[in-house]
Amino acid sequence: MENIKNTVAGAIASAVGAAFPDAAVTADEISALLEYPPDDAMGDVALPCFKLSKILRKPPAAIAASVAASLSSPTISSVEAVNGYLNVKINDAVYISAVGDALEKGDDYGKNDTGRGRTLVIDYSSPNVAKPFHIGHLGSTVIGHSIKMLHAFSGWNCVGVNHLGDWGTQFGKMITAYRLWGNPETVETEGIDGLVSLYVRFHKEAETDPSLNDRAREEFTKLEHGDEANREFLYRSHAETGRASQRKRAS
Repeated sequence: MENIKNTVAGAIASAVGAAFPDAAVTADEISALLEYPPDDAMGDVALPCFKLSKILRKPPAAIAASVAASLSSPTISSVEAVNGYLNVKINDAVYISAVGDALEKGDDYGKNDTGRGRTLVIDYSSPNVAKPFHIGHLGSTVIGHSIKMLHAFSGWNCVGVNHLGDWGTQFGKMITAYRLWGNPETVETEGIDGLVSLYVRFHKEAETDPSLNDRAREEFTKLEHGDEANREFLYRSHAETGRASQRKRAS
């Protein structure tokens, strides 16, 4: 439909130029103004000439009537000027041809290279891997991935960035809580909920033992400096919660 709309916009721009030789209105400008009528009986696309009135310095109704008289294209079956609107109906043969093209190209229909040579970097939801994925993450994840796929379909080099986890002291807290009260069996059984329980317990215990916060900061500092034991803990705990999540989905 977008290709048909652009073709109609080009025809209308030519008609505007014929009716108003001093006007400088491009097909892209016309395309941006085109609307879809609320009732199919009015037409397939419509141009509200009110928006051209300031440029052409003519009443909308006069603009619509003049352009309708000059408009001619194999893509258009009929055109009517109504109350300042230019209502256009598309030739059925054009629609039939478009459907045939869609069937022939299948999944590649609409694919193009308008983004060739260009790069798009898009940031996703970046959920914290120590907490459950929740509804707040869903929107940006789905929308972000959809935008990425649409651009890739148009030839863009797409780079998706989904940083898993807020890199901060909370991971030191998780490491501390796991080593004090956690065990692999519980975490592997309960999954991410098991890690959250440990995290909640840490804050509760820290209310009466503030030294736990100092220990958490120390553990995170070691993590930042590449401590193998802490990095191994994060890898192992995430693997355990991942297996738990798979079992829950399977059940």
